[in-house]
Amino acid sequence: MKCMRTLRRFWPFALLFPIASIALADEYSFDVSAFEKKPFELNGYVEFKQEDFALNRSGAFYKLNNVGLPSRESLDRSSATMQLTGKLRYGIGTFDFRTNSSLRRDQWTHDRDNSIYEAAWSIRPDPSFTLEAGKRSLKWGKGYAWNPIGFVERPKDPNDPQLAREGFVMADSDVIFNRQGALQTIAFTPVLLPVASNLNTDFGATGHLNPAAKLYLLYNDTDIDFAWQGKGSRPARFGMDFSRNLATNFEIHGEWARIQQFAKPVTDSTGRVITEVGNATSYLLGLRYLTESDTTFIAEYYRNGSGYSEQEAQQFYRLVDTAFSQLEQTGSNALAQKALSLSQGSYGRPNAGKDYFYFRAQMKDALGIVYFQPALTLMVNLNDSSYQVAPELQYAGVNNLELRLRLFLLGGGSGTDFGEKQLSRKFEFYARYYF
Repeated sequence: MKCMRTLRRFWPFALLFPIASIALADEYSFDVSAFEKKPFELNGYVEFKQEDFALNRSGAFYKLNNVGLPSRESLDRSSATMQLTGKLRYGIGTFDFRTNSSLRRDQWTHDRDNSIYEAAWSIRPDPSFTLEAGKRSLKWGKGYAWNPIGFVERPKDPNDPQLAREGFVMADSDVIFNRQGALQTIAFTPVLLPVASNLNTDFGATGHLNPAAKLYLLYNDTDIDFAWQGKGSRPARFGMDFSRNLATNFEIHGEWARIQQFAKPVTDSTGRVITEVGNATSYLLGLRYLTESDTTFIAEYYRNGSGYSEQEAQQFYRLVDTAFSQLEQTGSNALAQKALSLSQGSYGRPNAGKDYFYFRAQMKDALGIVYFQPALTLMVNLNDSSYQVAPELQYAGVNNLELRLRLFLLGGGSGTDFGEKQLSRKFEFYARYYF
């Protein structure tokens, strides 16, 4: 019976296969007009996803996020997403946008969201100069899973680094100079990211213009960026990155960032919070290697200068235990509310620790099956040795259709990063149809 219930949850994906079969029946043809820039373009995808969670009821974040809710061992979630991207060209101007609409249902929630990820107008009077304003998702940094110099963007999800992210409303421009010699290209990108009572409020404190800039250099076939963000809604910061191919199949990259006068709240097991203010240095070093058999290996070490040490994190976990013991014994939830508030800030970030290792291996056309790509991703907190491992299977052999199956397994004892997460296992399957 449980198997039949699981199969019923996946029936919507079957609707996509007739559509894909029709697409496969079309004969191949070459159309020169398909490569011409059209005045208006519209494309995107629809996605249906099914997730099954094994909940970690002894974990700190399960307790905090489910106060007052019935205890559960598992959770089933179904969701549908549609993402649209469009581009309108007129003369030297271009308006482009990206929208994201989603519907989600599980045993606890039933919600929907409609968001504009990007919507910006740009003008290019010359190939070397672009000026734009609107909502934009910039991508600064060379790291795959993390970007310490991503000063004016929302952080990546290391579980899905290539997923589109919502941008911020800003004004920016690009000025590019190409020349002969060792220094082949120079590009300068200034940015203004204002924060007001109804504008970019999740970036930081209101009433600031938040200037930032990035200088790009291509020097002796090495990509180098220097990035800066002035003091405003967030503390001032600066940094750099680099990327270089040592061989056609071997690339190394790195990032370094310095945040000045960063304020970090630190708690003890009794709930006493001290705000530590000081400079924080983060950096990343990684490599990407492609074998002759088309297997890609990515490895990265990430030092999170604004993160918590193993001892600081354990103090927070002990606070959660103390808070819920107090709630059971006295009925008072004051300490639990304080712990919840801390979990929604610095302690609740996806990777709030100090040192992480990331590894991913992905094989192309495995077992001789074209467009079949198995992969394995590993993330380890190097301070407490807790980890997350995620094997996956991906198939894109049907025209415009992508199928992906992933299993997340979290390991670690009590008082560790991944051992205190809200879940201990997650099964995920999605079908994504592009149009």
